[in-house]
Amino acid sequence: MSLPFEIRRNPNPRNDAEREAILANPGFGLHFTDHMAVASWTAADGWHESAVVPYGPFMLDPAAAVLHYGQEIFEGMKAYRQADGGVALFRPEKNAERFQRSAARIALPSLDIADFISSVEAVVNVDRAWVPNLAEQSLYLRPFMFASEAFLGVRPAKFVTYCCFASPAGAYFASGLKPINIWITTTYTRASRGGTGAAKFGGNYAASLIAQQEAAYHGCDQVMFADGAERTWVEELGGMNVYLVTTDAELITPELTGTILEGVTRDSILDLAADHGLVPVERRISIQEMLDGIAAGTVTEVFACGTAAVITPIASLQTEHGTFTVGGGETGEVTAALRSALLDIQYGRAEDTRGWLHPVL
Repeated sequence: MSLPFEIRRNPNPRNDAEREAILANPGFGLHFTDHMAVASWTAADGWHESAVVPYGPFMLDPAAAVLHYGQEIFEGMKAYRQADGGVALFRPEKNAERFQRSAARIALPSLDIADFISSVEAVVNVDRAWVPNLAEQSLYLRPFMFASEAFLGVRPAKFVTYCCFASPAGAYFASGLKPINIWITTTYTRASRGGTGAAKFGGNYAASLIAQQEAAYHGCDQVMFADGAERTWVEELGGMNVYLVTTDAELITPELTGTILEGVTRDSILDLAADHGLVPVERRISIQEMLDGIAAGTVTEVFACGTAAVITPIASLQTEHGTFTVGGGETGEVTAALRSALLDIQYGRAEDTRGWLHPVL
């Protein structure tokens, strides 16, 4: 039986002037809409108490399991204003499937794919006025689930809370679309075999923060991680997957080995590759091979990708031994073309031949 997300409207929503002032320059992750979807799960009753309610804080017991044992997962996705004025989600079933995989890894209950999508649709519907109209803006959606049972003890929680809220979003990087500089850390790793690297789990991001600080210390925008076993193989950035473009027209991304998050944008780019005369390749690539290829000119472009930043060109890769500039430090033609193609589909400016768009309004 599907969950009914009854609408309980916020009695004090932002007025039109307040909302328009925010939408004129939303930034990223700074402002939130008037409502959120919620649901509760217990071991005895399963999922219940589902509704769309006014956006607001949760009241948590100091002994809530998430505060002590970190049992929490989340997703990131967007609603896009279409060329015809409608609103659509982009491949929401992929986020729903990953949410289920993450839940299984962190010993949280599974939320049905249809219920996950229904909760997101309900939030977008009730807060439709918050979907931006300006170019490259969107409504970012954050479904998440956490252990809310009050107890001390290392076991899966028997009471869990689900929520989805929304945030109008501009560019992920304040500087807009411009190539970024990456620090390759040899001090810290993001994940290891048998760990939680393939789950969208808050602890993965917490563990990456000190490496991000290390990158900032070296004057870089983001950090790139090597594998946890050999410290040899390219894995991903702190919150994005990575791609290399070669003179052989290969589009290479590290293969999924259980330590890399299976990004929706990553998967979409693999599918788009052939449209641009590229051969998509998923394989292990060593940091040394990547740097040697950049130095020799056989790796012509490197870019990062994810829901929040879409596709971001990489200008340079920096290590303790030196800086390797990619393609003159400018946005490459392939990177720009793939980015434009993906955005054109998401915003309904190009025909959706793959059925990726999920209309909401």
